[in-house]
Amino acid sequence: MDLPAVGLGTMGVADSAAIETAIEAGYRHLDTAQIYENERVVGDGIAAADTDREALTVATKLWIDRLAADDVRPGTEASLDRLGLDSVDLLYVHRPRGGYDAETTLPALEAVRDDGLTDAVGLSNFEPAQLDAAREYLDDIAAHQVEFHPYFWREALLADAQRHGYPLVAYSPLAGGQVFDDPTIRAVAEKHDTTAAAVSIAWVLSHDNVITIPKASSRAHLEANLAAAALELDAEDIERIDGIEREEELFPE
Repeated sequence: MDLPAVGLGTMGVADSAAIETAIEAGYRHLDTAQIYENERVVGDGIAAADTDREALTVATKLWIDRLAADDVRPGTEASLDRLGLDSVDLLYVHRPRGGYDAETTLPALEAVRDDGLTDAVGLSNFEPAQLDAAREYLDDIAAHQVEFHPYFWREALLADAQRHGYPLVAYSPLAGGQVFDDPTIRAVAEKHDTTAAAVSIAWVLSHDNVITIPKASSRAHLEANLAAAALELDAEDIERIDGIEREEELFPE
């Protein structure tokens, strides 16, 4: 999919006004999920915003209890009802667990796509071998959403996205706010007269085939995250951040 460099992650967002503000600030990719329990909030924000629905890419994710073949369609319809939409642009398998079976789940998702309930099917939190298995039953992986920030990213998953030409959608690019106090990232931020958040987002975006969906709710932070896409880090900056000797996965299996 052709996704904007910076979209909006909505996990934990409980106020539809934040969604409306994000759209007004220029966000065109909105990401939610059944497990976030805020699809209705996102839908209300979309309805309130003075922006055509066709201008937005709306994504949601089926949770593991909606991945059995017989549950995919009613699960999708329930999400659409909460969002107040006839279709979403991108529908993910949130995690390959629970009722997930590549042989049966993915054809059910393709049927939902073919019937117009979603434009595209994506995957989230898959391992390389699971991506290979999915390709046997899914004709196109539209996107793969994974945790990706200076303290945790998977080279094999990045390589798969680059090799097969789909976007890797990076969630938690700010490592839950931990990058704000990182001395290396702060030093790079001082060099560019910007913030640690902007540097972290720019570092994520420095990788080919990667886009990101940081969460924010205030207009100032929403605008700053969008603007971070224009920050160009040099090779030395990227090498310094790559060299941070810390590994922390925020959302392990």
